[in-house]
Amino acid sequence: MSDPLLDRLFSLASLVAMAGWLALVFAPLRPSFAQAVATFIVPTVTGLAYAGLITRYWGESSGGFSSLDQVSTLFNHRGLLLAGWLHYLAFDLFVGAWEVREAQRVGLPHWLILPALALTFLFGPIGLLVFLALRTARLRRPLARTQGATA
Repeated sequence: MSDPLLDRLFSLASLVAMAGWLALVFAPLRPSFAQAVATFIVPTVTGLAYAGLITRYWGESSGGFSSLDQVSTLFNHRGLLLAGWLHYLAFDLFVGAWEVREAQRVGLPHWLILPALALTFLFGPIGLLVFLALRTARLRRPLARTQGATA
């Protein structure tokens, strides 16, 4: 059964999260702003909404985390399903913000990590794996040059 308040919260949270992802895409233009939005502002807003949903709805489901069936039962409740969605929105964005910071730290061009950011947004761990592969390749490159120069 649809609850208009939960539907509005879903839409609003999705828009807020998208603002964080757009900030990361355009991070080279305003790096401090992008990190503030994606690391602090959006995760705080979604985290507060998450906490409110958990507080309000947690006792209304017989589900839990001990088995896949229990998790399924837990997420059959629309309020807790939305809480799970907010969990994803907050954590995936936080990971995306780390990817941008880490790319800057190791010297990966921003354009090169944009596909990893898109994948992190859409498929979380797959995007992180792509980013980690890019980062590993970047970190190995200076080592290979150093070894080649001494050989």
